[in-house]
Amino acid sequence: MKKSLIIWALVLGLTLLSCREAQWRPGMPLAKEEVMVGVIHISNPFDEDAGYAVAHQNGIWEMQEYLNLRNDQLLYRINIDYSNPQAIESAMRELIARGANIIVATSWGYMDACEQMAREYPGVVFAHASGYRNNDTNFTNYFGRVYQARYLSGVIAGLKTQTNRIGYVAAWGRENSEVTGGINAFAMGVERVNPEARVLVKVTHSWFDPMGETQAARDLIAAGCDILAQHVDTANPQIEAQRAGVWGIGYNTDMSHDAPEAVITSVLWHWGAYYIHLVESIMDGSFSTEPWYGSLADGIIDLSPISSVVPLDPATYALVNEERRRIETEELILFSGPLRTNEGATIGRAGAALPDFEVQFGIDWYYHTVEEL
Repeated sequence: MKKSLIIWALVLGLTLLSCREAQWRPGMPLAKEEVMVGVIHISNPFDEDAGYAVAHQNGIWEMQEYLNLRNDQLLYRINIDYSNPQAIESAMRELIARGANIIVATSWGYMDACEQMAREYPGVVFAHASGYRNNDTNFTNYFGRVYQARYLSGVIAGLKTQTNRIGYVAAWGRENSEVTGGINAFAMGVERVNPEARVLVKVTHSWFDPMGETQAARDLIAAGCDILAQHVDTANPQIEAQRAGVWGIGYNTDMSHDAPEAVITSVLWHWGAYYIHLVESIMDGSFSTEPWYGSLADGIIDLSPISSVVPLDPATYALVNEERRRIETEELILFSGPLRTNEGATIGRAGAALPDFEVQFGIDWYYHTVEEL
């Protein structure tokens, strides 16, 4: 009996040691065959053609192909409500129990759980999209200067509109800088080519609300908007644009697949640019929790090809390319003061750019050409 207990103790000890060795440790390389990536999605990217979760999943697949990871090194939890802390925590615990040593949390609402679980599981790396929290060891956040591509799409919209009323379906109002900053940059692009145009915003008060997004699109079309842009998760605003015979500018993925007769272009996320960086850094031991904030030049954001079914003047293509060049070379820095709000205030100083952190998390005002519907 004693001998059996000793043998079982040795087996258990070796098993635990093996598990500890397979865990990630700060500053130490993690062998490729030991990488286990757990991904938490707000919806089901395997049953959708476009949208936020699909863009993230495309990035995960790009990372998998680039690093040649096996299918069983990728684990998923889908349809995890960003407003349900218990569901989020349960999803993370399940992924870790299945062997995940990297957690990719794709929704803003997953931030609190990431912070808590990172303390509890020091052998797991937590990477959170769009948030502002991190720690010194195993919790980081990542995002990109999506407003740069928003600006370019605004240039296109400003040149294309006939009514000078451009709609924008927004997940949140001025309380969310990510959404508001994108709206403002879009409005700056519109104003660059068409100072008479106005951007009308309709808020759904949810990241993911297919019915609310459809209704918001209908309200904007009824208000006279002949182009619909969006910062919401589904392609519903673009589908409504096509049904109404107006134009659209999609988001996250190329939404011309959903509304080919309406979508001029889409603001794209190429999340693979970050996911490759993240997993490579964990594999080679260089991982840092310093927040990652990509740009057009980094390739994490872009515009989809302008649709061939949309008649645009050749000068539009030339201007968009020139504005892109100016942004990528930092000849044009968006959110440089002074900027006028729609309430008559002035933001920033002449010739001085707003700090990245303020652009990401401190924009609670609308540009002077923006109106709330």
